[in-house]
This record gives sequence, C-alpha cells and structure tokens, in this order.
Amino acid sequence: MAGAIDPNSFSDSLVILGAAGLVIPGFARFRISPVIGFILVGLAVGPAGLGSLVGQYPWLYHVTISNRAAIEPFAELGVILLLFSIGLELSFKRLWTMRTQVFGVGAAELLCSGALIALGLYVLGQPTAGAVGLGLALALSSTAVVLPMVGTQSAVGKAAFSMLLFEDLALVPIIFMLGALAPSVAASPDGAWGEMMNTLMRGGITIAIMLVLGRVFLPHIFSQAARTKSPEVFLAASLLVVIVSSLATSIAGLSPIVGALLAGLMIAETDYHGEVEVMTAPFKGLALGVFLITVGMSLDIRVILANWPSLLLAVMGVVLAKTLVTAALLYFSGARKGVALEVGVLMSSPSETTLIVLSTAAAAQLILPSTAAFWQIVTAIGLTITPLLARIGHDIARRLEMALGEELPEASEEHVEAAAVVIGFGRVGRMVCDLLKTHKQRFIVVESDPDVVAEARRAGYPILFGDVARVEMLDKLRLGHARALILTMDDPVLSVRLTRRVRGWVPDLPIIARARDTDHAAQLYKAGASDAVPETLESSLQLAETALVDLGVAMGPVIASIHQMREDLRVDIKDAAQMATAPKLRRLRPDEVG
Repeated sequence: MAGAIDPNSFSDSLVILGAAGLVIPGFARFRISPVIGFILVGLAVGPAGLGSLVGQYPWLYHVTISNRAAIEPFAELGVILLLFSIGLELSFKRLWTMRTQVFGVGAAELLCSGALIALGLYVLGQPTAGAVGLGLALALSSTAVVLPMVGTQSAVGKAAFSMLLFEDLALVPIIFMLGALAPSVAASPDGAWGEMMNTLMRGGITIAIMLVLGRVFLPHIFSQAARTKSPEVFLAASLLVVIVSSLATSIAGLSPIVGALLAGLMIAETDYHGEVEVMTAPFKGLALGVFLITVGMSLDIRVILANWPSLLLAVMGVVLAKTLVTAALLYFSGARKGVALEVGVLMSSPSETTLIVLSTAAAAQLILPSTAAFWQIVTAIGLTITPLLARIGHDIARRLEMALGEELPEASEEHVEAAAVVIGFGRVGRMVCDLLKTHKQRFIVVESDPDVVAEARRAGYPILFGDVARVEMLDKLRLGHARALILTMDDPVLSVRLTRRVRGWVPDLPIIARARDTDHAAQLYKAGASDAVPETLESSLQLAETALVDLGVAMGPVIASIHQMREDLRVDIKDAAQMATAPKLRRLRPDEVG
C-alpha cells in the first residue's frame, strides 16, 4: 500500500526515547549524572554491543541501534541547541567583558595543553606533524558535557566557559592548519593558508551581516510570534532562527555551532530570551542525550579489554597534562586555588570535537588510521569519566578552600539582592509597581503580553516577557530568593493554581494576590495565599459609603454599617477557606479605630 509505514524504521527512535525515559529518572534517583547513563546505553545497544548480535537474534533489531550514522544528525543538532542555549544566557556586553579570559586564558590553555601533549607524543616516537595534530585534538574539552554540569554563572562555570568558547572558535583554524600540514600540500602550503584566510574573511562578513539583520528583524519576529499566544509558533520561530544561523555560518565555511551561539546571543538582546530558553530546553536535553549515545557507540568493550594498559596510560596522561596546564594558568591569572584546581580537573577530558580533528588529521595523512582509532577510544573513555572527574575535582577543591579558610561558592558569585516578584502588568500591576518604586523597594515584573512588555521597558520598568503558566518559567524566577510574590493578573484560575504551586515550593514566601470577589479570595487563602484582596469588595463598600453620605446619612452609622458588612464578609471567607482566624480585608485608618 502506498504510504505504508515500516515499523522497523522506528526502532532507533524507540531505543532513544526509551533511553531518555529510563536513564534520566533512573540515574537522577541515585544522584548520578545522566551523561554516564546515556553513554552506557550507547555502549550496550550500539553496533559493538547488542547490535552485533542482531544476525543471531533478529528480535534484537528493535531494541538496538545497528546504524550509528542514522542518528548522528540528531547528535549534531543536540550540540547546536546546547550552544544556542549558552548564547541565550549571555549578552554581547557580558561577552565583551570576558574578552580577556576568552582570548587570553582560553588561547593560552589550548596552545599550552596542545604543546605539552604534542611534546609527550613526539618523545614517544610520533612524527612532528602527527604529534601537533594529536596535541591540538586532545587539548580540546567538551562544551556539550562540561557546561550542563556547571553552567555559566558560577566562578567555575565562567572560567570553563571562557576556555570552551575559544576552543569552539578555534576549531575551524585548527582544521585548516592540519590541512596545510598534510604531505600533499607540504611543498606549496600557501594555497591551504590562503583558503583558510578566505574562509575567515567570509565568516567575518557573514557574522557582521547576521548581527545587523538580527538586531533589525528578531524583535519583530518574536513580537509577532508572541502575539499569537501559540507556543507552537514561538517554538517554530526559535528553531528557525537557530537553523538559519547555523546554515549561514556553515555555508561561509565556519562551524555551525558558531552560528548557533550567535543566534542565542542575538535573541538574548531581545525581551523574549527567557521564553525562548524555556521553550527549547526539552529539545536540547533530548538531542544532547542522542549525542551521548553516539559517543557510547564508539566504544567497544572487547577492544578496550585487549588494550587496557595502553588506553589507561593514555587517558591518565591527557588528564594529567590538561589539569596541570589549566589549573596553573587560572591560578596565575588571579583565580583562587580551589577554583583553578576544579576547573583544571573538569576540563581535563577530550571533547566531541576531538573526534572531528582526529578524522581531519587522519584524512591529511598526518597520523595512521590505527592511531586515530586508538585516540578515538581514548576520547570516548574521557567523555564517559567526565562526570566522575567533575565530582573528584569539586570535592578536592572544597577541601582545599576549607583548609585555606575560604569558602567555595556553590552557584554564583553574583549576589542578587532579594526583590519582590510581580506577576502581571495591567492597571493593578502598574499601580503596585509605582508604589513599590515610590518606597524604593526592588521588584521585577513578569508579563505575557509583548506589547505591554515593550511599553513598560520604554518607561523604565524592570520587566520580563514570560508565561508563568509554565513551570519552567516559574523556576527561572528563583522564588526561593524573593521577598514576596504579588499576583495582580485578572485570571482567577491561574492565580489559584500559581498560589498552590508556589506555596508547595516555598512555604515561607509572602504571597499577596488580587481576588475578584470574596469567593475567589477564599479559594486563594485555601491555596496558601498570605493575603488576598477582593477588588470588587472594597470598591463596592467605598461606593456605598460615598452614596450614603451624599444622601445625608450621618458618618457614624455609615462607618459602623461598613465595618459590620466587612466583618460579615471576613467570617464568610474564613468559613469557606476553613481558616483558623478571619483574614484582614483592609487595614483600618486611625480615624476608623474604636
């Protein structure tokens, strides 16, 4: 039948999705990095594992991956999305402030590590050109594995990111340089160097054009996507920007990860970066898992067992050389000893880009295919043990810092003063923010209407675009560090749901919520609100008070009746919300007391 679906074509997808569904929660339960889990899955179900038994047991075809090349495009997409998400966490201003670390320490780390490893390989008998190629390849560290573990905000994350960023930028020049060292062009290397310069020039022009177009068009593209109120349109726009940027840098001769990083940086300059980060996070995690599975597939237990002494020495040599160089450079550049040591150990493994450089060196005949295969296994082993090295480095660094009487920061050195979080910037939210500003109280606003966000930003309000109906957006607000949560949006169902959810996370956080009426106030109190203010109640009572006075009724009886009605409503809310004491609906003025 035309259009019939072959069930066998879904076997790889079944294995990948099954691995994601089992590995992530299973390893998280034992507080083990899922990086190891994905690599072990690739080792078990890959062509060198159970996949090699498909001929004897055909049913294994449905639970193994026999064609590694079929899933490699998804792995590459995972790395691209990872670099895109890193770009979202940055800005051009922050990147400019990091220029010394990126082009100073980052360049020194790559060159010094590569030189030390190349020297060791040359002493062991490797030819000069081959030693240089292997040294540069093994000096690279894994952006895809390192940054998800440490982020980019902590002292460790900042230092690691600056070096990883330079390595990603240097990948293309390294590949061209190895091509220039190839025996076939050794007699006339000018052509290879000229091609490299042309590529860098084309890449620079492409990046400049992308920056101009991004600044002009991206705010309008995401503004229109946000107005649709459709998450699918917003996600499609985000992925479109990533793919187009990656294709543009690829066509120019640069790495697609440069385009992905640039796309993240451009979107980070818009009001929609938080929402984009939330929308693309699930795809990044799944695609990164696919990449790690392909790393596991490159391992063959039989080969490892047959050559374990030499493989062990090679892994230890690379790890030791990179740790010493990285830690020393960071320490002499001003980093604390604990931070320098932790980053050194963290960055000591080879990278997924090492595999690319190894293939290039082998194709240029700088190293033998058997040599490239050996170091590919070393690279895969190094990626597998990176989470273990990260834990070892962290523990040693903490002991060192404690011995020196200093405290190693866990998450970030950037102290963020506690602020009130205001959800919604309509007429009520704007008035609340104006009063907070008048009394010099720090606050941040979250609003889902892009037009309101744009207007508020022009007026100078600290406002973020985001949909708090999604749990991921609430996570980004770090409510555990907030002084208060103020709900001003006119959505009774969402306000109750948010109150219940946040109260479960942060039991002591003051939650002040706008209520439509007394019934809604009772629901908010039952959900855990600290205070609920029924807007219709106070406006109705004030209107009645004004009308009675204008009709000639004495002020005393009017105030008494208003008090009584408010007290009756307090009791009604108390009973409906099953509260121990009745809530305060409004603070009394001094002239009302008595």
